[in-house]
Amino acid sequence: MAKKNKDLKVGGCYIISKDQNANPKLGAKLLSNGMESLYLDFYYGFQMVYDEKKDKEMPQKMRGRESLKLYLYHKPQNAIQRQENKDTLILAEKVRYEKAQELLKDEKGYRMEGKKAPLNFISFFQEYNKAYTKKDIRMMQLTYNRFIDFLKDTPEYAKYSRLMNIKPQQIDRDMMEAFTEYLQGRSKGEGAKSIFQRFKKVYKAMAAKYDFNYQAPFIDADGKTISIKIDDSALVKDVLSADEVKRLIATHYQNESKEIRNAFIFCLNTGLRFCDVKDLTYGNIDEANRVLTFEQNKTKGHSSHSKVTIHLSDAMMALIGDIPKRKKDTLVFNLPSYEACLKALRRWVNRAGIDKHISWHCARHTYGTNLAQVAADKGYSIRLVQENMGHSSLRYTERYTRVIDKQKKDAQEALSNLFGD
Repeated sequence: MAKKNKDLKVGGCYIISKDQNANPKLGAKLLSNGMESLYLDFYYGFQMVYDEKKDKEMPQKMRGRESLKLYLYHKPQNAIQRQENKDTLILAEKVRYEKAQELLKDEKGYRMEGKKAPLNFISFFQEYNKAYTKKDIRMMQLTYNRFIDFLKDTPEYAKYSRLMNIKPQQIDRDMMEAFTEYLQGRSKGEGAKSIFQRFKKVYKAMAAKYDFNYQAPFIDADGKTISIKIDDSALVKDVLSADEVKRLIATHYQNESKEIRNAFIFCLNTGLRFCDVKDLTYGNIDEANRVLTFEQNKTKGHSSHSKVTIHLSDAMMALIGDIPKRKKDTLVFNLPSYEACLKALRRWVNRAGIDKHISWHCARHTYGTNLAQVAADKGYSIRLVQENMGHSSLRYTERYTRVIDKQKKDAQEALSNLFGD
């Protein structure tokens, strides 16, 4: 990539292609929103044009410019934006190469044929998920199901769900704007954002494999990226109060799973996510010092706070069981699938008479809220909560202090109502 002019102003352009003989050349124009719009500059040879001053025909170069509707961050702020710039430039270069081949076909009668795009994005999505091996496969499957639901529930796009067939070029900007609104209507907080990010991931994978424009459906009319923004400082999932936790632990029912029960209680007291408690082994437990040490699956490899250390109480040690008789790689809790655990959890919550939408992740939020309350009561630093939760930033930890502040406000208002008119 050509070196950018540091003093480049809005509307200014520069050429990215290093090969001076390249035709077309790849270039970029700085936009007012801080993005760069990529384009191709074409050279079509000469034509003779009459020059009035010289009173004769003079050769004039014929040029043209085509916008690729691909965009770069002018000043990328982090590794994610830098990687997106690299991916976009790879795609832009592929498009530039295809256009160069078309020029050769026109001029010399030949062209190297590239891959053709598949006819069906839905089939690609299904195959993509079948081959997917990462731990967020459940979210990938949810993303596929939610997209199909969106097609079914939107009259304009229902025909695609009936046929189970949609071409990549039929996924356009208007559809993506409608999809984001649909997701926000069905999911709370990060759920909608996570689903949309994974959808883009699949579409991007297909675009890279079959050489077509990845960004086009995700750029609005003003050149801004279509995305789902949420308030990261707000906690939207339900949490269990201390009384509800006690009631849940005291509740038993016929054919309950001891493993699921113990694992959820363990999460309530440690803040572990489902993916972490499912993978927890006796090698993570230091029995002599009563310490749990593990690396969070969600942030492993890209956060300095991915490793978490938590001191364990007598009750937690009892749930873990007798360690010396166990091998280090033996799982602490032998849990079935997430769906089975969630079904058992909701049956348990209902039997306890708790009228809240409790998922497994609510255990983590309950732990964070209760720990923040204890820290506030004892005068401890909020960083204690941050370290135990494994948060990379206090911005996430402060969600729990906001819950406490709201609870205090609600309690004060309830008290005031007792003495109202």
